[in-house]
Amino acid sequence: MSGESGQPEAGPSHAGLDWPNPERNRAGVPGGVIRRAGSQGPRSWIQKVLEQIMDSPRQCVTPSEVVPVTVLAVQRYLLEDEPRDTVPKPPLYCYDVTISDGVYQEKCYLDPSLNSLVYQNILKVGIQMRISRVSCLYNEKRIGQGILCIDNVHCGETSDSISLETPFRNRAHQEKPERPLRGGKSHYLALWNNEDPYGDIWLTDKQPEEHNFSDTKIISLSHLEMTWTNRRNFPALLVRILHKSKLRYYGKPDKKMIEPYQTFLEVADSSGTVSVIMWNALCPEWYKSLRVGLVLLLQDYSVKKSYPFRIQPVPVDPQIKLISTMEICLNLRDPPTNIIIIPEKQVKPEWRLPKLNHRFTTRSELDDMPENCICDVIGLLVFVGRVQRSKKKENREDFWSYRWIHIADGTSEQPFIVELFSTSQPEIFENIYPMAYFVCTQLKVVRNDNQVPKLLYLTTTNESGVFITGHRGQPYTYDAKVKNFIQWIRTKSDSGEQKNMVIGGYYPYPPVPETFSKYSSSIKVESLLTAISEVRKEIEDLQYREQKRIAIQGIITAIKYIPHSSATESASASETLRNANRPSTSQAARVEIQERNGKRHQDDEPVNSQYFQTTSTNLSLSNKIRILQGPHANPVAVPQPGASVQTKGIKPGMPSIFN
Repeated sequence: MSGESGQPEAGPSHAGLDWPNPERNRAGVPGGVIRRAGSQGPRSWIQKVLEQIMDSPRQCVTPSEVVPVTVLAVQRYLLEDEPRDTVPKPPLYCYDVTISDGVYQEKCYLDPSLNSLVYQNILKVGIQMRISRVSCLYNEKRIGQGILCIDNVHCGETSDSISLETPFRNRAHQEKPERPLRGGKSHYLALWNNEDPYGDIWLTDKQPEEHNFSDTKIISLSHLEMTWTNRRNFPALLVRILHKSKLRYYGKPDKKMIEPYQTFLEVADSSGTVSVIMWNALCPEWYKSLRVGLVLLLQDYSVKKSYPFRIQPVPVDPQIKLISTMEICLNLRDPPTNIIIIPEKQVKPEWRLPKLNHRFTTRSELDDMPENCICDVIGLLVFVGRVQRSKKKENREDFWSYRWIHIADGTSEQPFIVELFSTSQPEIFENIYPMAYFVCTQLKVVRNDNQVPKLLYLTTTNESGVFITGHRGQPYTYDAKVKNFIQWIRTKSDSGEQKNMVIGGYYPYPPVPETFSKYSSSIKVESLLTAISEVRKEIEDLQYREQKRIAIQGIITAIKYIPHSSATESASASETLRNANRPSTSQAARVEIQERNGKRHQDDEPVNSQYFQTTSTNLSLSNKIRILQGPHANPVAVPQPGASVQTKGIKPGMPSIFN
């Protein structure tokens, strides 16, 4: 399966073709980039196609010349203003594709009939493709402008190099922030899920500022709980963030929400803890600047009765009262909320704001922990699985992104096995490597002692957070179990030994139950068995990174032995073109691809390897499958489920980030 490409610096914008006046000199390029007649240099294929469309009465043409163009960006957004009662129903999402012909760049709309090329990562950043049919879609909200639509295309190989110096043909494509070509949405979504913030609307520059409290009236949470129904105006709240949830995108084609996002903060003062809901445009403005532990002054908020079906995370400190009868709502308007981050140096002891506490658990303690128990872990990453996706609902276009990781902490021969879902931290989720010091909070214990072998692993919750850098100065560095881990790391570093770390490969976890009856009771599908005739369609319908388990029944008629020497197969992956400063949550390129040979990026992890060859054989639990990375064929070990994974050394030169 092909790999994911990186995302671009913001460039393309919402505007499309700026149709010229018919009497206008044809030497002028529609959109405002002017080329002088008779000027030297190659003629733009994009310009010639646009002129051909303008000369066609049907605004739909087959280009007279089909040449390869390079894909620079593939960007996704919610499709609006389309009739939803048609058969077949239009897709929920559509895609804008930025192409370059070597002279100009152009942002085009991809016809929804071609969406499957994106679903399977065939149309991706960095490839060369030939467009054999184009048309014009008018932007009804803008006078005199149209959008170039790609109606038919053939996707080719990855380009050896990409020049990013070519200008946009249309000046409007350079506007900031970048906006989709169609509909009223102001932003793009991450390409592979809806939980990750993507694009230049997400700000990160909110800084603490000292506040003069002499004229500020503060109310405690417990007092607000008793009096909010009788109040019209609410005094300010002075609280500390204890938990921060991942983003929730609730956009629908029939809802005219510009930025339909929502996130929950669990905040507390000395009298209790309550849920704070941040809505819509406040999320792009504040989400990436807020972190657990910050002290906030909240003014001009609203209060409403809490949603009855939401379960608040359990406070770490049992002495803190859990307020579940009301919720604090923060909006950009009605009323416009005022949020101030108070610097820690201004926090006074008499405020009695709760301190951050953690529930760190060691691997040796995990065996005795009950199911659904919440804990935090710290350890050394020894296995990082490839990113996978699973549908949120059948026959839907929304997916969860997740990966399996192993964490060793030195207290047991067995590692933590963690099912790590995206936590709206793509800069971390997409860049997890073995040998990293890893902290994950708010994990839930999943166990089944009746299964053989026993099932025991951790999974992320809505409030989970992950950290691989910036540990120094964090409150958890003073925790006794964290100090023990630091000491273990130091002793292992001194040993001078090193063991192969593990990255990528197929990791079939959790294991299938030992009997079919237990398997059938553990899954939730409409049809338990898949007919043999339907298997091909099941495979063809799989999208990029999607994993799905099916059950088939039949009679074994033949068994073929495959010798060890011929058991290797290459699993193809795509080029990852990535901006060094941005995560790969959308396919886009703003970096030059250099020297294709020897500088490929891996499909499943952001490392400099692309093709994997997997050697299959029957091994004991203590052994490993060897994965050969192409094109250099460097061996990487992948553990069997349940295998003991220990770390006997630290990678030379690994800095200590806790000192």
